[in-house]
Amino acid sequence: RLGPDGAWAEVAHVGGEPATCLAPSAAGVLIGTAGAHLLRLEADGMRPVASFEGVEGRDRWFTPWGDPPDVRSIAVDPAGHVYVNVHVGGVVRSRDGGGTWQPTLDIEVDVHQVLAHARHPGLVAVATAVGLGLSRDGGDTWRFETRGLHATYLRAVAFTGSAVLVSAASGPGGRRAALYRRPLDGDAPFERCAEGLPEWFTSHVDTGCLVAAGDVVAAGTGDGEIYLSGDGGDRWWRIASGLPGVRCLVVD
Repeated sequence: RLGPDGAWAEVAHVGGEPATCLAPSAAGVLIGTAGAHLLRLEADGMRPVASFEGVEGRDRWFTPWGDPPDVRSIAVDPAGHVYVNVHVGGVVRSRDGGGTWQPTLDIEVDVHQVLAHARHPGLVAVATAVGLGLSRDGGDTWRFETRGLHATYLRAVAFTGSAVLVSAASGPGGRRAALYRRPLDGDAPFERCAEGLPEWFTSHVDTGCLVAAGDVVAAGTGDGEIYLSGDGGDRWWRIASGLPGVRCLVVD
């Protein structure tokens, strides 16, 4: 954490498998790790979320390359429901602060990011290898959308005030990557974000690298560029280049 003197101080040590992602929740900060484990930062230190080890279907989680699966992203909605994306293992949900967990998607959907809308309880999105999945009932049912995309392999998703944005590429290697958006309401297809952006990104805009606050949107690439939009993704400006590959962004 950041102390009053402006210096960072360690408050707990993860230990064991390396951390992969985190998210604040009413019950404490949740930390996902390699090996598909979940920890919670509490007042007296880091504790495993034991109930997560017994999720239905856990024995079928996998990676295409044979390593153990990881927790890839975590989201918490305004009602306090927690959504954990395992790669590859779908999305599992807890409605009781991590006491119990239920699968919400078949693991073969290959989810790369789960995101809950900050102001609309129950509105959840997933960026997957087969397109964008949207749920309006907290993961009980899902609708998948690919219309307008040049490819269905999605790595990142973000909500603006009235739209959802995704990054799409031709496959895991990140070739021919681009950004798209569509309205949250209605049945319109995706439209490509173009003004101010390259014809194609040469690497993924990856999980955690497409973020929004209201209509301010930022996108970071694996080759070290950052783009910013102030109008929900209509027009973009490159604000940084020559950086190391971007791994995560925050817009406040």
